Amino acid sequence: MLITNHVVSGALIGAVTRRPAAAFALGVASHFVLDAVPHWGDWNNERHFLHVAVRDGLAGLAVMGAAAAVAPPEARLSVAAGMVGASLPDLEKPAVMYLGFSPFPGAIDRFHAAIQRETQSRWWVEVAAGTAFGVLTMVTVGRLRRRAAGAG
Repeated sequence: MLITNHVVSGALIGAVTRRPAAAFALGVASHFVLDAVPHWGDWNNERHFLHVAVRDGLAGLAVMGAAAAVAPPEARLSVAAGMVGASLPDLEKPAVMYLGFSPFPGAIDRFHAAIQRETQSRWWVEVAAGTAFGVLTMVTVGRLRRRAAGAG
């Protein structure tokens, strides 16, 4: 699954849980659940992968900043924790590419690789997931903001 979709789902988890430790842990768990869903991938070569990954990574960072900025102060830490947890397992990819090793134990990397079901024809899964998580996150954060404004 694209990192942007992991980030958006992590923001949703953080907004719903409103507890940073739980948001982080559930974010990590959600990463593996989403990666087990058949999705887009199976890149032709490293150049094609990087073409997508760089843009996706930048979009994911932009979403992280925007979600943290719009989250009400009392939910901001849990939203950030959910996003960090949800994206954390994919740190393995740039670490291996640029540092030559994964920061995770081999068993975790093998599990992460084994659950991936990627094909180039499933781009629509990424679009559907991003849209669904994006809408749910906006609705949830909007409700939190309205509740916070009413309490203030």
